[in-house]
Amino acid sequence: MFKIFSLKNGLENVEGFYCDGVNVGMRQNSIDGDVAFIRSDSLCDISAIFTTNIFQASPIKHFLKYPKDFKTDFILINAKNANAMTGEQGILDIENIFDSLSKHKKVTNPIMSSTGVIGYRLDQEKIISSFEKFDFNSKNSDRTARSIMTTDSFKKELSLKVELDDGSIFNIAGICKGAGMINPAMATMLSFITTDANIPKTDMDELLMEAVENSFNKISVDGDTSTNDTVMLLSNKKSEVYNKDAFREALNKITFELAMMILKDGEGANKLVSFEVKGAKNMKDAQKASRALSNSLLVKTALFGEDPNWGRIASTIGASGIDCREDTLNIYYDDLLIYSNEFRELDKSREDKAYKIMKQNSFKVICDIGLGDASYTSYGCDLSYEYVKINAEYRT
Repeated sequence: MFKIFSLKNGLENVEGFYCDGVNVGMRQNSIDGDVAFIRSDSLCDISAIFTTNIFQASPIKHFLKYPKDFKTDFILINAKNANAMTGEQGILDIENIFDSLSKHKKVTNPIMSSTGVIGYRLDQEKIISSFEKFDFNSKNSDRTARSIMTTDSFKKELSLKVELDDGSIFNIAGICKGAGMINPAMATMLSFITTDANIPKTDMDELLMEAVENSFNKISVDGDTSTNDTVMLLSNKKSEVYNKDAFREALNKITFELAMMILKDGEGANKLVSFEVKGAKNMKDAQKASRALSNSLLVKTALFGEDPNWGRIASTIGASGIDCREDTLNIYYDDLLIYSNEFRELDKSREDKAYKIMKQNSFKVICDIGLGDASYTSYGCDLSYEYVKINAEYRT
């Protein structure tokens, strides 16, 4: 048995890790930073999952040049520039930046991660200037989390303490950024998770993949997948404490709650909606239909308009290509049945109840296919006027 406790703030709670963020002028007219670091005072095992986009950004390509199972003690993160589609020069720019870093701080196998506009080379001079500003012994998760934001409207961080039966303790914490270009093929985002648990590298790889599948891979804001998606788990093993079941639960909690923060921050989003598809013939069908619903622009705009138009739900399920029949399909908003073979048209009473449900900030859409036992839940949000405004003006 074990207990999990929430802690205030974020990365600073993990033994042996340091972090900070500063503004070097890439994010203008802002109190938030634009370059951040996370470092450990000892080498860390690292497990990472990256974007499924064929056009992977230069920081990912740089990471993949390291030998398998390498260790690191430093991550450098910048906002406002994705360093994507910049060719071989984008990788060389990272190496030049790290050459300058070595004159300020001794690091081993440093990693870079970037977020922002695609197609422009990094402003090396500005990023290098951060090395004079950093306090490398700082533990400021707040500034770090704020410095990696792009269109985010709030910082995203979480920290947990795990206590085992014998009283021994390990910590795990995470920060992330993300609000747009969120697609369930790992949500478009950067996430950095640190722990002092004495976790084996093989368990890190296994449990991170499992956690991402149950969190970041289940959310959708707009159905787009970026070039920079990254989730990293670092362990310096300082606590010398580990329990696989306890770590699994803590990591799943960290990733799921961070994923929900991303969804709530979905560039003008007002509603967080879960799409549960059950009664499907198999898991592949359940997943396919659920993700189709969370991605559908017509469904998202109906959510924004608070319109209980079950036709958009049914149409999306049918268009997904799964095995389904209209005479076995049932659709619910929370516990309210809005479509079945018997009740195909909403009467005024049920429509009024449906309006009340859709006015909530969060609710569930349940679609029972009626053909099997498989089920899958994904998560989405509405699509608002603000989303269009933010992305129309993204480079300005």
